[in-house]
Amino acid sequence: MTFFLQAADRFSATVEATTDWSAPSPCAGWTAADVVDHVVDTERQFLAGHDVELGDRPGGTPAELWAAHLVAVRPRLTPDLLAREYDGFLGRTTIGATLDHFYGFDLVVHGWDLGSSNGRPTTFTDDELDAVEGAFEAFGDHAYDDGVFTGPIDAPEDASRQARLLARTGRRA
Repeated sequence: MTFFLQAADRFSATVEATTDWSAPSPCAGWTAADVVDHVVDTERQFLAGHDVELGDRPGGTPAELWAAHLVAVRPRLTPDLLAREYDGFLGRTTIGATLDHFYGFDLVVHGWDLGSSNGRPTTFTDDELDAVEGAFEAFGDHAYDDGVFTGPIDAPEDASRQARLLARTGRRA
């Protein structure tokens, strides 16, 4: 299983445990529902840009939206699609690498946002910490481009690895 699908499964568990969709998230101006909308919409946009037909955007509650989206995405992630190369923002890559490195990263961080919105922030696994660190390093200065992260904040000297990574994204653990 790809890192993206592992992160999607973890995000699914957080979605299923969410009870207050109007709760504010750590993302300025976003509710818990907005976090799910963002994740679904950016993934759909990326896949559509690579001629992956997912059908109409699902409706319903945020939990129903996420579940239907994932049901549409999973069967399309064939080995041929994942290996398909293209010229990405950071150079030549594959759809699978982008899903793992960018969209997997997005699912991990926004899973924390979603859990935090309802008082249950997730604790990253070692694999997730490694993936988030690796993705962040690959982004370089682009991590702070408009629409990505607002900028790092200070983390206490004795902060955990997760808290330090979240601080790099402008989040306070």
